[in-house]
Amino acid sequence: MNSKFKIFLKGIIDVSPLMIPVVPFGLIFGVLAIDVGFSPIETMAMSLIIFGGASQIVLLQLFSGGASSLVIISSVGAVNSRHLLYGAVVSEHISDLKLIWKIIISYFLIDQAFARSNEYFKKNNDKNKYFHLLGGGATCWVIWQSTTFLGIILGAAIPEKLGLSFAVPLTFLALLVNDFRKFTNVIVIIISGLVATFGYNYIPFKAYVIVAALAGLFTAMILTTKNKKA
Repeated sequence: MNSKFKIFLKGIIDVSPLMIPVVPFGLIFGVLAIDVGFSPIETMAMSLIIFGGASQIVLLQLFSGGASSLVIISSVGAVNSRHLLYGAVVSEHISDLKLIWKIIISYFLIDQAFARSNEYFKKNNDKNKYFHLLGGGATCWVIWQSTTFLGIILGAAIPEKLGLSFAVPLTFLALLVNDFRKFTNVIVIIISGLVATFGYNYIPFKAYVIVAALAGLFTAMILTTKNKKA
């Protein structure tokens, strides 16, 4: 079996367990998008172009809440800013690749694929190891696009009592499991979560996502600086 294909297949296998909560997550997005007024074409286009579950859900929440375009764009940008960090981490592993390959990889550089591939990169020095990220990212892409499409089709046919809304936080809790082992990470998670929760009703212009993200970053900076001095 070709080495590149084996690594690609490894990426698919490694990321697959994280796809379980993504299925209802994608369904929810498709249903919500239609419910708040997006057309099926606009909904699919959003998933194809943005390809970022959390930011797409935030966009729908803010849009349905009547937030201004500036707040929506800023909030989506704040949520997606984590990809700058992902890119910085992965860049050292793909520095020798051509620009076209870097662009393709960046498109598939989402939470689940990064989480699994970053672990793989640390343990392997194969020159073709980036195929692991492609395999994981492609798996996420197929699941997200297909479930979004199904959500559009099903729409109101999915009863509210089914309780699919649990899938959104569950997806990201699965990614945060390892972070709960570090006290500093737990503090940052708690602070940003509390700010977002209590700020939902009190922070003007529906900017609670931006404020919560900044609060988390500020807390992380303080704790990191303190630990270095200790």
